[in-house]
Amino acid sequence: MIEPRLNYVPCPGAAAAGSDAPGHRMAYWEWNATGQPAHPHVIVCVHGLSRQGRDFDQLARALCGQARVVCPDVVGRGRSDWLADPQGYQVPLYAADMLALLAQLHAQGPIGTLDWVGTSMGGLIGMVLAGTPDAPLPVPLHRLVLNDVGPTIEWKALERIGQYLGAPAHFDTVEQGADALWASSSTFGPHTREQWLALSRPMLKPAPQGGWTLHYDPAIAVPYAAMTEQGAREGEQLLWKMYQAITAQVLVLHGAQSDLLTAQTVQRMLNAGPQAQVATFDGVGHAPTLVADDQVRAVQRFLLGAQAAGGQ
Repeated sequence: MIEPRLNYVPCPGAAAAGSDAPGHRMAYWEWNATGQPAHPHVIVCVHGLSRQGRDFDQLARALCGQARVVCPDVVGRGRSDWLADPQGYQVPLYAADMLALLAQLHAQGPIGTLDWVGTSMGGLIGMVLAGTPDAPLPVPLHRLVLNDVGPTIEWKALERIGQYLGAPAHFDTVEQGADALWASSSTFGPHTREQWLALSRPMLKPAPQGGWTLHYDPAIAVPYAAMTEQGAREGEQLLWKMYQAITAQVLVLHGAQSDLLTAQTVQRMLNAGPQAQVATFDGVGHAPTLVADDQVRAVQRFLLGAQAAGGQ
């Protein structure tokens, strides 16, 4: 079975926890079965708020024969550094880190085609990069997959996520941790036990006192908790402006039962700006995990077109 390689990129700005020097490291998982070490087609897959880059294992295995697939652990998550100042855990810093990652990838081998798959928070980061005309991308973003996220985010969904984000967690076994994660993630839709364990293992790390704990810095909840409904609405206006400026082709993946991305917002995204395509998945809320075959195929077809069809 194909496995990814773990790499790191130095990122400027905010200092890592325990360090007086500026800057921090972001980890990323690289999948490449193309035979070209620096294949010119790069697909960056960025996870949701409390998740990490191994969320995309199933999708990456399906794509990496035709492209260089890169799945970062956003700072504060997975194998990446934690930050000394939790106020850094916000989209502007995340976007700056992604620019550092893209610059490193481009230096390793010129990027010819750049695509982006973003789940929830990862989609917001993609919108910011694609919708900022002067963003110093190595090449313009060609295709953008927004997985159950848009410029309008329902406040009740944000409140729901805030109820568990950063809460203390300790588990005796990985299986116990997986069960606890399911309690806050059942909106992801149906999964077999095997699928859920595969998604859950990278979400856990050994705890200093023994057993297991969550992979992320609990302090990512600090700026999130300070968010207000009024501030969210002001941010929404800016996101719609960015969305209108996107020139990339856009595919919106929508969980039919999502409480974060409504059908009304999806309809507006179809009619505004890049006039997105949409794929809706019944029986799924926020957010599709890109494990089910129909979800993987939808992304394959959008990003690889005839190549994907030929590989089926």
